[in-house]
Amino acid sequence: MKFKLIEKGVPNAPTAPKKWYPIAVNAGKFTLKDFAREIAGRSSLTRGDIENVLSNFMEELPTFLKLGMSVQLGEFGTLRLSLSGEGAETPEAFNTESIGAKVIFTPSTELRNGLSDVKFERTE
Repeated sequence: MKFKLIEKGVPNAPTAPKKWYPIAVNAGKFTLKDFAREIAGRSSLTRGDIENVLSNFMEELPTFLKLGMSVQLGEFGTLRLSLSGEGAETPEAFNTESIGAKVIFTPSTELRNGLSDVKFERTE
């Protein structure tokens, strides 16, 4: 995996010396069709069959996340919603319009272990 270094300061200590940190270099996109093609090469299903299943999965996923469920995907990992919002002085003063949601992905042990041997290559 390619990475490059960027110099960053500490936000809460603006006078502290900056340090160099690695960031991943995006090697491009791998689309749903690409996944379907790769999986079809390993199974008796066609690319279209697999793409259909993955598309239907993506259509259904938000339903269960919005219900507050964690969606456990076997050896892939788990998806869940996390909320953030502005604090209020009292419960009555809280405004639900300040709530924002984002999807949190927690990889499984199997997925993390599958990435344990990643090799890094510095680029500019």
